[in-house]
Amino acid sequence: MNTIKYKQDEQTTTKVLDRNKKGKTHLGYYWTYHAPLSKLVAFDYQKGRGKEAPREFLNNYKGVLQTDGYAVYKQYYASNEVTHLACWAHARRKFDEALSNDKKRAEYVLVEIQKLYAIERESKEFSAEERKKIRLEKALPIINELGKWLHNERQQTLPSSPIGKAIAYTTSLWDSLQNYIHNGNLNIDNNLIENAIRPVALGRKNYLFAGSHNGAKRSAMFYSFFACCKLNEINPQKWLQYVLENIADYKVNKLHELLPNNIDPEKLDNFKKFWEV
Repeated sequence: MNTIKYKQDEQTTTKVLDRNKKGKTHLGYYWTYHAPLSKLVAFDYQKGRGKEAPREFLNNYKGVLQTDGYAVYKQYYASNEVTHLACWAHARRKFDEALSNDKKRAEYVLVEIQKLYAIERESKEFSAEERKKIRLEKALPIINELGKWLHNERQQTLPSSPIGKAIAYTTSLWDSLQNYIHNGNLNIDNNLIENAIRPVALGRKNYLFAGSHNGAKRSAMFYSFFACCKLNEINPQKWLQYVLENIADYKVNKLHELLPNNIDPEKLDNFKKFWEV
């Protein structure tokens, strides 16, 4: 599997003024889709977090989909055309939360997961094929032993306890957690997309809420543009100035050439604003 479609998905909240909720704000969601191999990010504002929310982006999608264990995604990776890739960072977080409940068992799992991350750091600069080989040689034995341990411990753990919930969460996603080792282009976790949504968290502290649902949709558009600028190492201010001053001269079927992942950086470096000419 050399040429693959690979998408990560995550959501984050945003408050929105709603004329139907006097004195209150609506809690909406930015659904965020990240294509690591293409260096693309898209934010999509939705009023809710239900199963309808991701359909526009995920209906008819075929490829690898990396998510947490949120049940809404099951409708997509139940298909043979979508391979679910779970996130080890989310699994690790569950055991970190269980440390105060069962330190011995939680620490054991955290140490084993840390070994997997050490292998990722070791193979970071290698090619995808070399990384796959290293994962199969070094990570797979660790995963196999950890899987046996989790299966045995699950039988002896109170399901409602923090450690029981951590074990249940991880074992329920076990096959999906292993999928990353079979392709060196895939990531062990969803941290890249969590980095992409970090500006939204900063925005919540600054502007507090969107003025309307349409305003939230427009914000999603700008979050998408600037996140793509960051991924492609494009100066967002230069890019926006260039686009605003040149977009009127572009044909509709060539507008994609202005996107941050397509634009020639030299055009931005050599660009003179109209007041400098």
